[in-house]
Amino acid sequence: MLLADEFFLIAHDDAKGRPRLHASATGLGLAAGLLGELLLARRIVIGGGTVTVVDRRPPDDALAHTVLDQLVGEPGHRSIRTWLMFLGNSAVDSVGERLARAGTVRREETRRMLRTTVIYRPVDMNTAAWPVTRLRASLGRAEPLPTEDVLLLALLAATNLLREVLWGTDPGVQQRLHQLIDGLPPPLSELARHTEAAVGAAILAGRP
Repeated sequence: MLLADEFFLIAHDDAKGRPRLHASATGLGLAAGLLGELLLARRIVIGGGTVTVVDRRPPDDALAHTVLDQLVGEPGHRSIRTWLMFLGNSAVDSVGERLARAGTVRREETRRMLRTTVIYRPVDMNTAAWPVTRLRASLGRAEPLPTEDVLLLALLAATNLLREVLWGTDPGVQQRLHQLIDGLPPPLSELARHTEAAVGAAILAGRP
């Protein structure tokens, strides 16, 4: 499962698909996940607050391909914060639809007071809960974690979602987690820092 997909499942209730976060925080976290996928695939580099495309070859995933095309098509806009804000506006639906195509969630619409609300309800609760279960188990073992998992944990920390993973764990696990996040390569660490700053700014500004 891709990085943003796992973030999506952790950020939503594994029974009914209800969001666990402020809407802006969810969108920004997912936007960071999408940029993280391209970063891990070596299609982009991050440094000095900017995003730079270094490989224009289309990724296998259709959504990643779309995001890369957007980055290529706007060479004058390189700020990480700008791209987090831009991608965050549509990231919930973009990643939700990717999970729906994979059969992991089911798109449902409800209409109340002339307003339509979309929920991505998990098809199977065990599948939806798996990212949290897997991360919690991995942290409990004294083994190295894949870089992708550590970046996911850093994005969960940036959006105040670590509680979902750390629930019921002992202080030693929490200490190990923070050591792992502190050891991220600089580009991944910078992505997480900008995500945390963007989430904080959005909440202070009262964005929905």
